[in-house]
Amino acid sequence: MLGVQIAALLDGDVPGAGQALELVAGFDEALAGGFARLGEERAGALTALAGAMAGTPLGERAAEAAAKIAAGSVGEEHLAALAAARAALLGAVHDGLLDRLDTALGRDRDPWPAARPASGAPPATPASDTTPASETAGGPDAPGGTGGVPANLLAACRSWLHEVAITGWRGVDHDLVSASSQTIEALLAEPGARRLAVLLDGLAAELAASVPIGLMASLPARRWGDLWTRAVLLAQPGAPAGGHGAVPVSGRLLVLGVDVHEHGTAVQVQVHGVLEPAGGEPKRLVRASVGAMKVDTITGPSVWRLLTGHPVLLAALAEHRALDLTGMPLLPGGDLVWHDDRARAGEPADPFAVARLQLAGAPAAPVPPLDRHPVRIAEPVLVEGYTVSDDGTLTLDGGTLTFDMDRLPSCGPLTPQLVAASSACVGLVRWDAGRWLLQPLAVQATVKRKPVEAGNGDWALGPTDPKVVKAEAKAGDVVAVLKERAGRLLRR
Repeated sequence: MLGVQIAALLDGDVPGAGQALELVAGFDEALAGGFARLGEERAGALTALAGAMAGTPLGERAAEAAAKIAAGSVGEEHLAALAAARAALLGAVHDGLLDRLDTALGRDRDPWPAARPASGAPPATPASDTTPASETAGGPDAPGGTGGVPANLLAACRSWLHEVAITGWRGVDHDLVSASSQTIEALLAEPGARRLAVLLDGLAAELAASVPIGLMASLPARRWGDLWTRAVLLAQPGAPAGGHGAVPVSGRLLVLGVDVHEHGTAVQVQVHGVLEPAGGEPKRLVRASVGAMKVDTITGPSVWRLLTGHPVLLAALAEHRALDLTGMPLLPGGDLVWHDDRARAGEPADPFAVARLQLAGAPAAPVPPLDRHPVRIAEPVLVEGYTVSDDGTLTLDGGTLTFDMDRLPSCGPLTPQLVAASSACVGLVRWDAGRWLLQPLAVQATVKRKPVEAGNGDWALGPTDPKVVKAEAKAGDVVAVLKERAGRLLRR
């Protein structure tokens, strides 16, 4: 289904994207060294970043922030302004890339809903595309802070992120990392702060594992800059909280594939599918995500055991069934807020049949303002009739696209060898490190002259490969062992 659109997708660079990414790289280099030790070159990078915001609502604040920080005055409000400017630049790159992809796929995308003014308030001016937090939950005057999160916890987050920015990545040590632990623990106990809590927990874990950072030959400066920026924005009073603007929907969810996001401290399973709403409303592309906290010793098929609280969803993934939904909350950005008790397994639905019959013509959801970032692009597609070269590049109708083998999860049956033997793929088109990639979610291949179909969610109820089953039995149930040990500790 991607076919001849590959040529359109790869038709030159998106205008302005390179320059914007250079400005972001300059900011990230300054953040790596720390804002307390800015030289002339790094101070100039902050000024250039702020200059790109001239003529936008962020322009004046960003320019003031860059000047203050260059002069040695690093306030939390200055960091917030520059974080917003960085996010706005990456948001602009995201918009250009996503428009290129939608055009290549011939895919329609719904517009982001306009902000509604409060009752009795005058109509609001439409938010600029550079506004990083135009989706507000509760507002800055909501009790306790953002989305019901105590204001003191948000302040503690901002204080730690402020210290990190002053110190810089290369100056981070175990003492600075451990200073976040109490705040993270308190955030994890607040349902409204889960996004911020998991983000900070993951960032702190990566930093702790990298100490002494000053001795590292190279830093993941873009990644850590992304995590720091998002944390700063989510920790602001009035920042968006998860679940805002959800409306209940009923209908049939047809699964296309499963994307597994795994980190040492968390795992998330994101289901991509087509929703057929009840009542004859138009179909649409949606996602549904469930996740759990974990430790880094839980890997491979064992991660599915962390998600046993969602038996209906897991059974549908493993058995390739549709899901009948009743009153499931749907966010404006196309994400279903999953409640397993509002779903039941329906008829069998092969992902490739769903892709062939339903994917074309299903409009995509708009992207929430704060989520506009190039790495967030992950659009489902069906590709058939291609050949795969030894380096993992598929060729179709004269166009080439590289498979993203690094994203194959260890908790499913997909392997690089199986992907290389495939001729049909349901996957996600992504943009990473300056190029377009295709991440496989499910493939059809011929192995030993027999047709094989495999997808990331096939082992949701446990592995079906005899070799993997035997290896798991020999290693034991890691999740069960850890639960038993935790129970013993709690009983003491």
